[in-house]
Amino acid sequence: MTRRRFLETSILALAAFGVTGLPTVARAEILPLDELSRYLNSLTTAEADFTQVNSDGTIATGKLYIRRPGRVRFEYAPPDRSLVMAGGGQVAIFDAKSNQPPEQYPLSRTPLSIILAEDVDLSRARMIVGHTEDGNATRVRAQDPDHPEYGSIELVFTGAPTELRQWVIRDDLGSETTVILGEMKKGADLASSLFNIPLETRRRGR
Repeated sequence: MTRRRFLETSILALAAFGVTGLPTVARAEILPLDELSRYLNSLTTAEADFTQVNSDGTIATGKLYIRRPGRVRFEYAPPDRSLVMAGGGQVAIFDAKSNQPPEQYPLSRTPLSIILAEDVDLSRARMIVGHTEDGNATRVRAQDPDHPEYGSIELVFTGAPTELRQWVIRDDLGSETTVILGEMKKGADLASSLFNIPLETRRRGR
């Protein structure tokens, strides 16, 4: 796997381990798509610790910041110290071991764009390719209905109240990356500079 593909899949994901990390509660009924869409649309800002399991079995941790629509930031903890961020319609990968400018590509080419959209509508035709109940969790697998070749994202939710707990990204070759979320802090005033790719590039002197 190339470094680009490794980092692209690393930008959002984790379910290879079932529902590890989810709280143990009584078996719940499947959450409807309209409820999940409402929840995602209400998630204007969020920050959380995360654990990432890559397709090769390696594990990374870090801090995640979300500011919808269209912005996310993954700060990887040492020894990695890499950074992946989305803003201005682009995704940028800052490799801590490289002195080269960040790799960039359109956010629209990643499944993450589905949950970062201004108006999330999981009932859109051909978007949902899986909607199941798994013990105490609801799993929804979504893809861009116009570009299924971009891969898919599987979102894992618990209910009462509805919470996003993890996601799994599957790329076009079938590789998976899982991202398990810690407790999310919502509604904070996250500065625009956290998601400003040109500013981050200048700050790093690249």
